[in-house]
Amino acid sequence: MSGVDQSERFPWRKVAGAAYVPTAAFAIGEGAVIPYIPLIAGDLGASLAVAAVVTAMLTVGQLAGDVPGGSVVARFGERPTMIGAGLLVLVALAIAFVSTDVWMLGAAIFVLGLGHAVFALARHAFMTTFVPIRFRARALSTLGGIFRLGMFVGPLLGSAVLGLGLPLASVWVVCAIGTVIAIVVLIVLPDPSSAFERTPLTTGTIELRAERTGVGEVVRRNARVLATVGVGAAMLALARSARNVLLPLWAVSIGLDGVTTGLVIGIAGGVDFALFFVSGWVMDRFGRLWSVVPSLTLMAAAFAMLAVSHDLDAATGWFTAAALVLALGNGLGSGILMTLGADLADRRNPAPFLGAWRLTTDLGGAAAPLLISLLVSIASIAWAAGALTALCIVGAGMLLRWLPRKPRD
Repeated sequence: MSGVDQSERFPWRKVAGAAYVPTAAFAIGEGAVIPYIPLIAGDLGASLAVAAVVTAMLTVGQLAGDVPGGSVVARFGERPTMIGAGLLVLVALAIAFVSTDVWMLGAAIFVLGLGHAVFALARHAFMTTFVPIRFRARALSTLGGIFRLGMFVGPLLGSAVLGLGLPLASVWVVCAIGTVIAIVVLIVLPDPSSAFERTPLTTGTIELRAERTGVGEVVRRNARVLATVGVGAAMLALARSARNVLLPLWAVSIGLDGVTTGLVIGIAGGVDFALFFVSGWVMDRFGRLWSVVPSLTLMAAAFAMLAVSHDLDAATGWFTAAALVLALGNGLGSGILMTLGADLADRRNPAPFLGAWRLTTDLGGAAAPLLISLLVSIASIAWAAGALTALCIVGAGMLLRWLPRKPRD
């Protein structure tokens, strides 16, 4: 009975204003630069393989920020942490703007990833603690949809700016504007935790052990889950990260210009974004498998399309089609990694497990660009796409076998 009452009082409007709006501004700014990182690296003299490594620094930075970010959230609270993450991103953007060599750019992208990790972890822990289970997937898929909004609007803004004849480095300014808007919204609007009543189970402060032994204890206690469901989920994270790296690199390899690249990726981002609520509804209504398995299957098909089409005369058309199928698959899985982590965590104190969960899935994300760089160096970009096809199929199989059918109470 209490669960029904709680869900009926769930303050969606307050969450939209205080939690989703700053996330949207932050994501749009980040989306404006991601497609252009390989191009900017290329302008600084990077080869295709080195450009992949530079792009990988975004994911590596996210990986490095997971556990420290959780400690920061626990100590300072969600809103101050997000504001601090925004300021860190502004520092990274300033470094990227003045970069004179590829390694300086890589360092800036790494710091940008750190800021992203802290920002995302704060929102994930908050939603896990306060959102009723019956609305969890929709709330988290909406949060995922907000980031997809950034992947839609951001590249289009970047493409529009470049279409005006401004230099490629101007996309850093677009990202900075979005980040400043996010910081201002966080300062002006009330703290999102004030929208919820305190209860003995949800104090409003996400407790996270700072001791290193605490992290190890959580990993040992959940080793089987992390080695099965976690690895399967990491394959999805790998596919998503690979999508963000492979599509811009693919565009460079077939000779597309920056404006066309941004347009194709931006339109694909629109398809991705349009499916976020459908994903949440499917997960809440039919179960998590009905989202994650179709998501991985569609992305496997898209990577296979790329693998066989690179040297064809219609390579641009195949690239566009594959980008759209990847967007469809990714959109159907909107919020699934956050939802699975929330399902498996202890709601009374989710952050320790969420730190380990995000570390596991982010390892998959970090491996993707490095794998792409390795395969591009020793074989070809088409072989990289083929390997991603196989990994998506493996991930779908693991989740079919080991994913629990019901969330943890």
